[in-house]
Parts: sequence; C-alpha cells; structure tokens
Amino acid sequence: MPYIQFLGAAGTVTGSKHLINTSPDASGKNGFQALIDCGLFQGPKEWRERNWQDTPIPAREIDALVLTHAHLDHCGWIPRLVKEGFRGPIYATPSTIDLCGILLPDSGHLQEEDAEFYNKTRKSKHDPALPLYTFEEAQECLQYFHPVQFGETRQLCPEMSFRFVQAAHILGSSMVELSLKVDGQSRRLLFTGDIGRVRDRDIAPGKVVHSGPTEGETADFLVMESTYGNRQHPTDDPRPQLATLIRQTVERGGTVIVPAFAVERTQKFLFMLKELMESGQIPRIPVYADSPMAIQAVQIFLKHSEEFSPEARQLISKYGSPLEWPGFTFASTPEESKKINQSHYPAIIVSSSGMVTGGRIQHHLAQRLPDPKNTVIFIGFQAQGTRGATIKSGAPEVKIYGEIVPIRAQIAALEQFSDHADTPELLQWLHTFPRKPGATYLVHGDPAASAQLHDTMTKQLGWNVQVAQWMQKVQIS
Repeated sequence: MPYIQFLGAAGTVTGSKHLINTSPDASGKNGFQALIDCGLFQGPKEWRERNWQDTPIPAREIDALVLTHAHLDHCGWIPRLVKEGFRGPIYATPSTIDLCGILLPDSGHLQEEDAEFYNKTRKSKHDPALPLYTFEEAQECLQYFHPVQFGETRQLCPEMSFRFVQAAHILGSSMVELSLKVDGQSRRLLFTGDIGRVRDRDIAPGKVVHSGPTEGETADFLVMESTYGNRQHPTDDPRPQLATLIRQTVERGGTVIVPAFAVERTQKFLFMLKELMESGQIPRIPVYADSPMAIQAVQIFLKHSEEFSPEARQLISKYGSPLEWPGFTFASTPEESKKINQSHYPAIIVSSSGMVTGGRIQHHLAQRLPDPKNTVIFIGFQAQGTRGATIKSGAPEVKIYGEIVPIRAQIAALEQFSDHADTPELLQWLHTFPRKPGATYLVHGDPAASAQLHDTMTKQLGWNVQVAQWMQKVQIS
C-alpha cells in the first residue's frame, strides 16, 4: 500500500523531508520513491547530529525530489543527498532554482569556513573538523535541478504526478499538489511547505511577494506546516518601533545588528530601512549587508518581478536597485566583512544566518553583544536550541565559536516581519477548502506549536488532524 514517511520536520521545525512510496506491498521495495523537500536540521544538538547520518532510505533508492522553496531547512541537505548517491531529477520553480544556485554553494562555502576556523583554533572535539559538504559539492548538485512553472503538471511515474501552486511565503515558494493512483482511484496529497501571510500590506509591510496562498484547495491528505501554531503575529505596524530602536541606539553611539535570512528577509528589511531614511524617521547611517550571496540575491529578486507585491513594485520603481543606494554596502569577501567590525561608528549590520546557526553574523555578535550601547533586533523565527533563540530568550551569555560571550546589548524582536501565516491566518486559508481532507498531518513546528494547532483545528474545523512523528509511516488508502 502506498505511504508517506516523515523523515524530517516532525517533532521539530527544521529538516523538512517527506517521502512518498507507491509500493503496492508493505516491503516498500517495488515502489517509486519521491521526496518532498530535503532540508537541514537546525537547533538542538540531537537534531543537528542527524545531518551527519545517512538517510533512513538510501539516497540512491530515491527516484525524484520535489522542492517547495529555497530556505535551507527545506533545501540545504540536497548536496549531502547527492553526495550519498542520489541521481534523480530535482523539480522546483524557476525562481527557486535561481535562489538555490546561490544559496547552496554559499552554504557549502560557510561550512568550509567554519571547519577551517575550528581547525585553526582547535575549538572542536572533532579532529579534523569537516564540512557537511563543500562549495564544490553544492555546485555539483545543481545539475540535477529541473524547472517547473506554477500550474504545470509534471508526471513522476505512471501512478503519480504533481503541480506547483502559490504558497506566497518567499520568492518562488510553492505548495505541492500531488495526484496518486491507489487501487484504480485517484488521491490528492497536498504538501504546503511553508505557508505565507494571508494578509500583508497593513500588518506585514515590506513583503516582497504577493499576498496569500492559493485558496479553494482540495486534498485527501494534507501535510501542513505548524510553525506559528501557538502564536499570533502582532497586528501593529513595526516601522515606528523599528525607527525608535534605531534612533535610540544611534544616540548611544551603538550599532544595530540584525540576524536575517539571506533570502527575502534581507531584501525586505533593506527596502524598509531605505523608506525610513528617505522619510527622515531614522538618520542616514551606514548600512552593511554582510552576506556573500547578497548581490546575487538582489539581482535574482529584480529578475523575477512577476512575483512582486504591488508594494514591492512601487518601492523598486521609486528607489531602484539596493546595490546602487548611497550608504548601503554589500560585503562579499571575508576582507570586506572584517572591515565592518573595524568600524566603531553607529551603523546597521544585516547578516545571516537568521537563527545565528552559522555564517558571518556570529562574528558580528561575538564582537558587539558584550557592549550595552548596541542593539540586536530579531526579525525572524528562532527555533528552539538555536543561538538566536538563546539570545532572544534573555540569557546572560551565549556560546559562539566555542567561546562564552556575555550578552549586555539591548535585545529586541519584531514579529511582524514573519513570512509564515499565524494561527488565525492558517484558519482563514483552511476555511476556503470546499471539503475537509480525510486526514491532516502537522509538520514543521515545535511540539507545543503543533499540539496547540492540532487542538485548534480539531475544535474549530472538526477535521481529522494528527501531529506527525519522526520516521512515522502513514498509509494512503
């Protein structure tokens, strides 16, 4: 009997991997095997260690991979999958492929940099410390990507086909509508990936892609994210609070440090800073986007204007490319990054990773967290067990590169920037379904978030909802 198996993002937010096996018998040996997403585990050590383990299903036995979008917790394990022997096609939207073309090699490069740092400083228990994959290995995996347009039906095997529909999370993000023949009948499976905000202009200003996931979906089996299953986004405009935080920090002579996801969140935030400066709400101080992929990411966003929200079109028409703005510097080399930390004047530093799990943001925070003049502003979700979650929680210290760093800087969080639908928005979208799914499985959430969303959906919708467990198999009948 065909089944779904949850190989990641079950019991945790990250590491999305969902396997569909079309095998007619329980062995699973005779079926076509497709993987929906292939992300990195982040956060608690028990999950991160699974990045170093082989897939429970041998990579060479997986026939195809369908990718929802270009965030590392959904795509960041693809180079490792290929390294293990996967040679099938990887299907994604054109803009997702463009983003993966810079994001995955950058991930490999950062892992090589981190391994080199640990080996140089002898601050790792592993001798030698190794990268999960290299820049070159990430480059090699890109040859297996195949573009599929939104709405185009692609046949995976005689029993199974899929198409992408809008998820409105980030540029190129999609849900996967999968049709599967079971005992002569067709079953529709819907994998949401990450679901974007249903409303955006007033309560989530600055959003790049258009508002709202595709409405009126139908599904026999729904596999749905639950990241914000126990929270509701603030409904006030974040710009006045952001402007106040920046002005206060500048008056103290400090620097604002913003951990931000390199894909979409950084671009959104830069446009908002530009607006605040042009309107006189914040002073014109240097802004540094410290990410090797920043220049390419901006170029990709400008290339795919077909996905922009009206607000994004207006901003680009008004201000042009961020790469040409006076006072905005994009650091691509390590030397350019180091120069930022040599400056002791007020500035704004936007750098990845968004959860402080790696990347250059670690260097900026290690230098500036101990100084109370500075401010750290979180504008994205912080998964349990990440450095970002530790800093945001009010902890007195955090470990960065094996060293204990005291936290004396001001810490702030603006939840309005999230590109994930919260509980009311999820319910608003689910109410557009013309009929209830036979079964819904919640993934991609911390246990408390998944549990609360389970209760909410059961009570308010009357649906059959389950919280997916890691390695669980669910038969599709």
